[in-house]
Amino acid sequence: MAAAKSIKPALRVGDEAVKAKTGKVWADWFELLDRAGARKLSHPEIANLLNTRHGVGGWWSQMVTVGYEQAVLGRPQGKKKDGYEISASKTVAAPMKELFAAWTDSRRRAKWLDEPVTIRKATPGKSMRVTWSDGKTILAIGFYETKGGNSQVAVQHGKLKSAKEADRMKAFWAKALSRLKAQLEAN
Repeated sequence: MAAAKSIKPALRVGDEAVKAKTGKVWADWFELLDRAGARKLSHPEIANLLNTRHGVGGWWSQMVTVGYEQAVLGRPQGKKKDGYEISASKTVAAPMKELFAAWTDSRRRAKWLDEPVTIRKATPGKSMRVTWSDGKTILAIGFYETKGGNSQVAVQHGKLKSAKEADRMKAFWAKALSRLKAQLEAN
């Protein structure tokens, strides 16, 4: 197993947070999982092992599993079972109602997003499920109210077929959400 110092920088959650929620730091979990034969287990099997044998709660068992897969097994960041997934978010100085309308109103959306999308499900002020213009990849969009009358949108774009496409879409969403912010804050 790699030394803890060479593993730690790749992880998004620090040792202190992991230990506070699971009782162990990353290196301890990685050593324990290696001893348990996790290199030969699937993602669900590793998460189940953490949950049932070691009492790690659902979200944290997933976090430790992904951390192990990335740091020890070399799983690329953003790699999921059905492809790659990226996320992007933006906080805007606009009310939630305006932010949500900028997504649901096709005319308003066309001003900042130059791709056709199909809204599959929308819960006002909370979330949307969207099929991307390619008809294959999906968007899970969350909407959040923040302090001072601002609001935030978080986009997860999944089922991307390669790391290169994931990088391209990460850059695309950064620009698109900046255009959205500019449009909403100009009003």
